[in-house]
Amino acid sequence: MARIAGIDLPKNKRGVIGLTYIFGIGKSTSSKILKDNAIDENIKVQDWTDDHLSAIRNSINEIKTEGQLRSEIQLNIKRLMDIGCQRGIRHRSGLPLRGQRTKNNSRTRKGRRKTVANKKKATK
Repeated sequence: MARIAGIDLPKNKRGVIGLTYIFGIGKSTSSKILKDNAIDENIKVQDWTDDHLSAIRNSINEIKTEGQLRSEIQLNIKRLMDIGCQRGIRHRSGLPLRGQRTKNNSRTRKGRRKTVANKKKATK
């Protein structure tokens, strides 16, 4: 089992897909890493040699991934909230940031709402 950047990569996946399990590495970045190290994208992760693994680790160390990237994103969001810009205010209130309408949709950001029915008034 290949362990890179603190993540156990799945053994039975192709190399280009296996690297995308690391936070901050997408398909294009993973293919670029494999191309720079002259490793075929179709070779499965379990078939990588120790030389391949060390070359990939060296390439990934140059990129911000996992904890470093997550903390940078959190600091950027905190900065937006501190300066009080529009995106920061929307972050603070838990609403969508990029101009989406909120009347009907945006359940992902607003959360699941429970509808409460009105009680019938007692007649005399």
